Amino acid sequence: MDELWSKSQTRQSIIDRSGTKFNSAIDMDLAMRDAETRLQTGGGLLGKGGLSLSGILGDDDEDNASVSTVTMSVNPFLWRAALETIDFMPLNSADQAGGTIITDWYSTENNQRERCKLNIFITGKKLNTENLRVTSFCQEFNDIMWVNSKTEKEDNIKIENAILNKAKKLKLQSS
Repeated sequence: MDELWSKSQTRQSIIDRSGTKFNSAIDMDLAMRDAETRLQTGGGLLGKGGLSLSGILGDDDEDNASVSTVTMSVNPFLWRAALETIDFMPLNSADQAGGTIITDWYSTENNQRERCKLNIFITGKKLNTENLRVTSFCQEFNDIMWVNSKTEKEDNIKIENAILNKAKKLKLQSS
């Protein structure tokens, strides 16, 4: 970590250099955590070597030893419930180990001039409100271009509640 800080004095420089996909303007802490991981491992979640079959099968190869110990760091019921709740929207990316789901833009057939997308963050193993955050983005088409429109915080809370309720049902069904 000291080497990381010796090369840069600002958090934004670290984030810029790392190649993280997270927007620091939206969530500086998440972007910083991902940036530090990428810079320390030399790559993404699984480091320079990536994922290999020998690592999954648990061979004694030292380079892949850490791969076989990767575990789910988020609540599996929240994860599944989030995916099921938004299954009508196209996914841009989903990282189960990191707990992030990012949808692509979605419009309804009834209103093609408005589109929205979601970022869903699951941050812990417990099934509770504190471990789930939804951020929505919407745009309206003004005959020339897409323009950002204000999103209501209450709409994000409604989506969070739908995910939480579905997660609780999934947990009850698994018992």
